[in-house]
Formats: sequence, structure tokens, C-alpha cells
Amino acid sequence: MAYLGEEIKKLGFGLMRLPRLSDETIDLEQVKKMVDLFLSKGFTYFDTAWAYPGSEDAIRQALVERYPREKFQLATKNAAWINCKTREDAIAQFETSLRQTGAGYFDFYLLHNLGETRTEFFELFKMWDFVFEKKREGLIKHVGFSFHSTPQELDEILTKHPEAEFVQLQINWADWENPAIQSRGCYEVARKHGKPLVIMEPIKGGMLANPPDEVKAVFQKANPDASVASWAIRFAASLDGVIAVLSGMSTLEQMQDNVSYMEDFKRLDDNERETIEEARNTLAGIPVIPCTTCGYCMKVCPQNIGIPGSFTAMNILTLYKDKKFAENQYKWLVAMHDKRNASECIKCGACERVCPQHIKIRGELVKVAAAFGK
Repeated sequence: MAYLGEEIKKLGFGLMRLPRLSDETIDLEQVKKMVDLFLSKGFTYFDTAWAYPGSEDAIRQALVERYPREKFQLATKNAAWINCKTREDAIAQFETSLRQTGAGYFDFYLLHNLGETRTEFFELFKMWDFVFEKKREGLIKHVGFSFHSTPQELDEILTKHPEAEFVQLQINWADWENPAIQSRGCYEVARKHGKPLVIMEPIKGGMLANPPDEVKAVFQKANPDASVASWAIRFAASLDGVIAVLSGMSTLEQMQDNVSYMEDFKRLDDNERETIEEARNTLAGIPVIPCTTCGYCMKVCPQNIGIPGSFTAMNILTLYKDKKFAENQYKWLVAMHDKRNASECIKCGACERVCPQHIKIRGELVKVAAAFGK
């Protein structure tokens, strides 16, 4: 299907989680094999970013230097909120990406991770003006942005910047109704504004490839021959208005699995949608901290503890048993949002008096501190 004048098969190769060698350098030879297989099956969309260490260099060597430029679409991103003190610093990221990828131009260029305090950097440095200037020069074909925040904020950004051509959102079946992610709400806002979508995190950083056993059993009963990951990719790809669903593949085996069911993509049928709903209900039935991230606790906490972020990370650990991912989420949702760690709670109880869910917050923060060591 054509979007923005581009004919793109729905699976995109996300380049954030490329395979690594024992010394943590990118396994370039395996990346080349993955690229070759991906292109041989008719897929063409590659997604990298200035902020993904080594990724732009790797895709230059594995893709750009080995295939004609017109055979693929390349997307990269500008993170003006990372170590940029001036407009020149932010613009330099674009020049660095051009040099590192060797692509000559970008088919899709994104302002990276708008939302919360990050949005203001793109306004302050007039990056919207810059990227459309580069589009007029032919160095960018399509301009959009990626986003990790609330539907309300997404609506504000799209109202202020109707010139945005597409939006990249975090969407997966597990977070479709999750109040901490609000996948469905963000999707509906983007569709209301008529924006095509690129979907990221359809497998939730790999966690939906290995969900809790009771959830996995739902999928295996419905189709024992399909990988659990395939349900997540196909759920996202079945939504209207989708340009590409990015899968951050880390092995050739993952690539082989993904292309096997996406080469001749078929939308979920009614029975499969019921299976997804059953899996979602099963996941929701696993006991977790019932935090809705309303933020009332944060309004009264004298210590500025990152309570909602702490509980989101703890719930990830409970559901998926992925300690590394949960720790990264804890760091991102607490420290990177200028909040204090769970261990710094003084147990005053102010938070519990305003919590609509009546969560025993002080006790749960003790568990968070024990789980993450701070």
C-alpha cells in the first residue's frame, strides 16, 4: 500500500537493537545477512537514529554501500534535547547523520521523542523550520516525529504543527488500554488528525515474544504453529493508516520469523482479534500494583519520589521477569524525569491519603527499592 507516495511493505527493520559481538561492537556480518534477507523478501523500510550508538555507521556499511539508493527507504531522527545548548548543536546532529549513514538524503526524518519537557527544545531551536528547509532542499523527503507521552499532548503538538506528515507511536496489544502508555488514545488522536503512522515497540522491547506462561498458552492454543511475536506484529500491522511496523530484530532467526508471516501479510480476522482480547484480559488478571499514573501522589510528595514511574517499572518486572528492561524503565521514568528514587521515601503517608486506587504506596516503594537496589 502506498503512503505519502511511497510503496512500502508493512514490516520495518528497527535498528536500535542490532546484534552484538562479545566485545559489544555491532556484529556487522550478521547485520548484512539480515539486510539481505529483508530486502530479498520485498521489505524496504529501515529505521535508525543519531542517538542509537553505532547504528548509523552499521547501516551505511550493511545497506547504503551495498545497494542502490532507490531500493530502500531510510529513516533517522534528531534528538535536540540530548546535549544541545544551541540551535547549531541540534542542526549538527542532522549533518552527523548524513555523514554516518552516507545516504545522501533521508526518506523519513523524525524529530525524536517529543513529549513532556523534550518538546520545547525543538521549538526553542526552531527545528521544525530547519527540517522543512531541508525538505525543500531535497535532503529530506518526509518529515514527522516520534512520541512517548499522552494523547492530550499529542493533540496539542499536531494542532500546533499540522505540517507534520506522519507520527511514530509506541503501540502494542498489551498496552492498548494501559493507562501508563495509552496506546489506543494516542492512535486515535493521530488518526483524528489524518496522520499516517509508523509503529514502534510492537513487541514491547521483545517482552511480548516471551510473555507470562498463562498468556503464552492463549496464543499457543489458538495457533500452535505461530510464534508468539507474530501476534504482536500482526496486531499492530492490522491497524488502519500504518506505514510500517518496526521490529528491532537482534538475530537472523528473528528476521527469518518476522518475514515468514509478513511477506504475504494478512490482517487479523475476527477469531484472532478475540484471541488478542483473551490474552489482554489474561495479562490484566495477573496481580500488579494497580497504579493508573494519575499523578495525584506526585502533587503532594515532599520528596518528589517518582512514584508512578517506580510502579510501572515494578509491574514490568512482575509481568515479564525481564530485570534489565525493568531497570532501564526505572532509570528512564524516574531519574531521567528528574524524580527521586523509591529508597528516598520518608514514609510520611501524604501520597496514600490522595491515591484514588488506595494503594499502600509506602510498602510498595520498599519493594521497588529492594528490587532495583535504590
